[in-house]
This record gives sequence, C-alpha cells and structure tokens, in this order.
Amino acid sequence: MKNMQIALIFKEIADILQILGENEYKVRAYRRAVQAIQSLDENILVLHQQGRLLEIEGIGRELARKIADFLDAGSFEAYDQLKKRVPTGLLQILNIPGLGPKSVRLIYEKLGISSLEELEAAVQENKIRTLPGLGSKKEVTIMRGIEMLQRHKGKVPLGLALGLANNLQEYLELLPSVRNISLAGSVRRWRELVSDVDLVVATSEPSVVVAKFLQHPCLDQVLEQESDRVLARTHLGIKVELVLVSPEEYALTVFRNTGSKDHWKRLEQIWSERGLSGQTDLNGSGLDFEKGFYNMLGLEYIPPELREGQGEIEAASQGTLPCLLEPKDIRGDLHVHTNWSDGVHNLVQMADAAKSKGYEYIAITDHSKSLAISHGLREEQVLEQQKLIAAYNQEHPDFRVLAGIEVDILSNSTLDFSDDFLKDMDLVVASIHSGFKQPEKQLTDRVLSALKNEHVDIIAHPTGRLLARREAYALDLEQVFQVAAETHTALEINASPDRLDLNDLNCRSLVKQGGLIAINTDAHDWQSLGDMQYGIMMARRGWVESKSVVNSWPLKKLLRWLKR
Repeated sequence: MKNMQIALIFKEIADILQILGENEYKVRAYRRAVQAIQSLDENILVLHQQGRLLEIEGIGRELARKIADFLDAGSFEAYDQLKKRVPTGLLQILNIPGLGPKSVRLIYEKLGISSLEELEAAVQENKIRTLPGLGSKKEVTIMRGIEMLQRHKGKVPLGLALGLANNLQEYLELLPSVRNISLAGSVRRWRELVSDVDLVVATSEPSVVVAKFLQHPCLDQVLEQESDRVLARTHLGIKVELVLVSPEEYALTVFRNTGSKDHWKRLEQIWSERGLSGQTDLNGSGLDFEKGFYNMLGLEYIPPELREGQGEIEAASQGTLPCLLEPKDIRGDLHVHTNWSDGVHNLVQMADAAKSKGYEYIAITDHSKSLAISHGLREEQVLEQQKLIAAYNQEHPDFRVLAGIEVDILSNSTLDFSDDFLKDMDLVVASIHSGFKQPEKQLTDRVLSALKNEHVDIIAHPTGRLLARREAYALDLEQVFQVAAETHTALEINASPDRLDLNDLNCRSLVKQGGLIAINTDAHDWQSLGDMQYGIMMARRGWVESKSVVNSWPLKKLLRWLKR
C-alpha cells in the first residue's frame, strides 16, 4: 500500500511541475521514480527501515529523503508546498483522457480555467478551439472526457481499491478483539470499478476496533461514525465503510453486505416464498454458511463474482451454473514484455519469474517497429531476440518460452510486419495502439482483418479501454465475436487492473458464440505477472470455463492450436 501511495504522490508532483513549467529534468526524474516504485517487489517501508531506499533504481538521495519523510510523518514539505501553487481543480482536469499537463497549463494560463465546471462551460462556449494547438477536435475529446468522469464519479479501479482493502484487513486482523474480518460489497464481487471498500468485523469490543481503525495512516477524514459503523475517506479519496457486528451476526452480515442489491433482493423473495422468514440459524461461517444458505433455498452455491442479478439464481436453481475457471487452471502467460521494448526486466528475468509461478510456458511479445514510443522492435531485432529465447529453452527443457510479437494493427488495416515474417513466429498478438477515434466501421474492419490473418493468434486488449481514463473505442463487437469464433482466434482479457479488457459481459457474449479467450497480464515487469488474478476474476464474472481459455491448456494442446 505504501508503494502505491508514494508512486501516486510522485506522479502528482510530476504533473504539477509540468503544469508550472518547471525544469523538465525534474519532471522526468519523478516519472522514472514512479515506474521504479511501481515495479518494486518489496515493501518500500521495509526498505526504508533497513536503510535501503538508495538501492531502488532511479532513486537518489533527494528522492530517498522525501520518501523517508513521507513514511515517517505521512507527508513531506516539498509536496505540501507544491500543492499550494496550483488550484486543486487543475489536478482533476488532468484526469480527462487526452489532456496532458502542457494542455492543462495552456488552458489555465490563457482562459483562467481551474475546475471541471469551468472547463465544461468553456467547451460549451467553444472557447477551447481558440487556443493554439488544441482546436475543435480536441474540444470534442474534452467534452467526452468530462462526460466519462461524471459517469465514473467517485469510483476507482479495482486494483487500487483492493490494495487498500487488503492492507486494512491485515491491519485490523492483528487485533485480539477482532474475532473475524472479511471484505464485502463490490470489492468482494471483484467489480472492475468500485465506489468504496466494505469491511465487516466480528467483535465483542467494537469501540476498541474503531479506535484502532481511525489510527490507520491511510485515513484522511471521518465522514460518518456510529457505534457499529464508520465511514471514512482515505488520502487516495477512496471511501471505506467498516461494519462491526457480534460473532453471531457475522456470517449473515458478510453475505448480505456482499450484495449485489439485485441478487440479495431475489434471495429474500425466494426466502419469503418458502416461508423461511426469520430462520437464519445455520451452522458454520464464511463459505460453509453461504453454501448452507443457498442449499436451504434449493440453489447451487453461487460464488460472489456471479452475484449480479444476471440470471445466476435461475441457473443455480436449474443446476446449470458454469464450472468456473480457477487460478490453478492457468498454465502460462501469452502477452509479456521485456526491456527489449518498453519493459523493465530482461528476457531471462521474466521467464524465470514465470517459471517460479509454476507455469509451463510464457510468450515474450515485445512491441513491433511502428510503436516507436515503446521502442518497438525491427525485424532484425526480433530475430536476434529469438536466438536468446532458443538458448533459454535449451537450458530449461522443463519450461517453454514462446518467441512472440505484439504486432500493431495499423490504421489502414495492415499489420506492422509482413505475413512472410510473421509465419515464423511461435505466437502473434495483434493490437490497436493508434487511430482510436476512427469511425466504428473502420475500427471494426481493422480488427476483422487481423482476425482473418492466418498468422494472428490473439487480439490484445480488444476494446482499448483504460478504466476511468479512456472509454472503449467504437467496435461492432458482435461481428468481432462471430469472426473470432469462426477463425478460432482468441480475444484477450488483459489482466492489467488498468484495463480488464474484455469486460465480464463481453466475455460471456464471446463464449456463448463459441469463442476462445486468452487471459494475459501484458506485464512490463516481473511483478506484474501477479496481475493474472484480476484477469481470472474477470473471466469468472463472465461465466468463463477453463475449456475456453487457451492458456489453461497443456503446452502440447496450445502448440497444436497455434499451428492450426
């Protein structure tokens, strides 16, 4: 959690410095520090306690001192002073997709705009298009971005909320007065965007637990407080609701507070229809309690990820719930980057990390040449990398590294490398990284063209969305799903908590049409291989079974599919 906090603070500092037009070298130093801290596999607080902050790549003495001050005191003077130099609203404006610090600075200096409300008014009055370098297209983009922020107001990506939730849970469960503790609400259901973190605690000393909870360094403000409930907000702006109950009430409270409202309302209806009102005397707690509850209603057990009021109760009553994918089913990761393009770690480090996770295989898929910003590889570099992969495979006969590429689907629907070159790759991942604003038909045709290419195996992050930052681009998904099923090309669930693309509803629709899924992390450092958990949960929310997931297949079956 501390790693995340410091990375976010350093990103904010870099943004403020850029808005203020400060030295670009300082801006780059903070941005490099953000990447380094995000890539850490150790707790930065432990590194500080051990006097090892300077061991972090890109962290010099000045940044190390600021990190130490934050860890010791909860902030540091340079950050506090810097925040006073810009209106708070400017940082909110920075959340608009496509608006970088330089554009925000221009809007602020030329129009005096310092809040989302003022920006929205300026867009409606066509003032943005008058600024140099922006124009009418940028004005439309800004308006769409404001609309997106309003739709997602108060919500944060699951990855951010879950890190906080786990930290708070670990913090509280050390208390002797805490008999039991569980996540509930949308975080327990693994929704991609959540409005708050729900925690349920079983205790006979609620006042003791509340007092300790309020001492947590992440909490910024108490919004509501009662004897058995506290609602607070963290420094990151995430709301946390703590519910305290007796041990006897605990299991039912966790179950009820997990939701969703539609799911629980239907359960109450069935409960009432069966004349069971008031009968909650079930044995066990946690999973045993919930299984007993469903069984009493004549239903199969429904995992939290499916409790959305989307037909799961009907399926449970008919015994037709899917046999959901499990973490143990995943045998490899088929979309991984190294420092040959824009990754942090080298090929051996990424392969070793995947091997240590118990995987059978991994695919190295660095970017292709047109993505210059990500140091995309030229053909000769790909061939050179393949030699290293072959050497690694020879040294590790019990593990297979597939020589792959993430090839760009260009704006004219062609691929970044020729078919003659791609035919010799072990695996080809195709993706769109540009031209997001093209019309739906043109974007759809680009994806369909890649799907019909015999050398393309996977379409990566198919809708291009970034959670709470960029909406999915316009695609005829039904047509995409149909062609993907016909060509036996897999569509990716990009497990990065910033993306989670495909989403759950899209997964369910694709599988219904007989389509295949690849759950990949798109990892740019070995720590991010752990993001696989998010992709698995998105698949589970989409009712996906292991038979539909290509990287749950044994290596021999996967290779047969790749040679189809």
